[in-house]
Amino acid sequence: MADAEQPLAQAPTQDRSLDRDCTTLSRHVLQQLQSFSSEAQDLSALMTRVALAAKLIARRLTRAGLVEDALGFTGRVNVQGESVKKMDVYANQVFISVFEQSGLVCRLASEEMEKPYYIPENCPVGRYTLLYDPIDGSSNVDINLNVGAIFAIRRQEGEDLDEMAQDLLQDGRGQIAAGYVLFGPSTMLVYSIGKGVHAFTLDPSLGEFILSSEDIRIPEHGPVYSVNEGNFWQWDESIRDYIRYVHRHEGYTARYGGALVGDFHRILFQGGVFLYPGTVKKPEGKLRLLYESAPLAFLVEQAGGRASTGTQDILDVIPKQLHDRTPLFIGSKEDVALVESFIQERARDQQDQMAAARL
Repeated sequence: MADAEQPLAQAPTQDRSLDRDCTTLSRHVLQQLQSFSSEAQDLSALMTRVALAAKLIARRLTRAGLVEDALGFTGRVNVQGESVKKMDVYANQVFISVFEQSGLVCRLASEEMEKPYYIPENCPVGRYTLLYDPIDGSSNVDINLNVGAIFAIRRQEGEDLDEMAQDLLQDGRGQIAAGYVLFGPSTMLVYSIGKGVHAFTLDPSLGEFILSSEDIRIPEHGPVYSVNEGNFWQWDESIRDYIRYVHRHEGYTARYGGALVGDFHRILFQGGVFLYPGTVKKPEGKLRLLYESAPLAFLVEQAGGRASTGTQDILDVIPKQLHDRTPLFIGSKEDVALVESFIQERARDQQDQMAAARL
C-alpha cells in the first residue's frame, strides 16, 4: 500500500521544483544579454509587450467561435489585394494598442497597413520599429487550425517621420530581434536576439511564457518537405524537378498546413525544408520580405539553418518597397542547398541553350 501511495507523495515536490526553476521571457532576455544596460532593459520590455499581444490574441482565438465578429471576412481588401478577415483586424489593432503604451516604439509596420503607423509621442525616446504579421495563416482561423504571428524589431534611423519609411528598406541583417508566436494546442513564443533561438510556452495558470526549449538547433538534414503542391504546374521547371526528386527517393515526407508559422515550427524542431516558390506569372512569390521571410530567416540562421530565395540568402535581400515579396526556401542547410542545386542546374541548362542558339 505504501508503494502505491509513493508517486502521489512525490508529485507536490516535483511541482514545486518546476515552479521554482521556471524562467520567464523577460528574465531570459536579460540573462542572454548579461546586462542591465538601458538597451538590455529596452529589449526585455519590448519582448514583454510582444508577449502581452500574444496573450490577448490567444485569448480571442480560444473563444473565436463564441465571440461575435471574431470569424469571417470584413468585406475589405488590404494593401496586398487580399480579403481581410476579422481576426486580422483585431490582431493588428492589438499590436498597435499594446505598443502605443510602451514608450519604446516610434512606429509599427504591418502587412495589414499600407503605411507605417507612427506614435509621435514615443518618437523622442522610442527609437525602435516593430514589423509584424499579426495573423499568419488567417484562412485557418474559421476552421480552428493553427495560426501564428511573426515579428521583428529594428532600430529606427533618422529623425523625420518619413511616411514611406525609407530606412526600413535594408537587408535583414539589421534586425536586432525576431520571432514568432504559434497559436496551437499550446501557445508558444519563439525568439532570438542574435544569441541563439529559444522557445517559451504560455502557462495559462500563471499568465506567463515559461522557457521550454533553449538554444534550439535545427538538424542539418530532415525528412520533411513542406509546400503547396497544388501550385505544381505554376512553378518553374526547376522546382518541379525538385518535387519529382523527393517523390522518387525514400526518406521524405510531405507536411503542409497552410500556415507559414506552423510549417516552419515543425521544420525548426525536426529538420527539412519549407518552400514557397514564385510562379511563372508572379516570380516574386507571395510572402512579404520584411514581415515574414526576413524575420524567419534571422531565426533559422541563429539555429544553424538557412533561408534563400533560391539564388540569394534572404538576409541579404534589400527591398525596394515596404511590402516587397520574395520566394522562400527555408530550413535545414542540406535541404535548402538541395533545392538551390536544382535551380542552379536549370539556370545552367538555359544558359547553355542560349549559347548554342547564338552559334
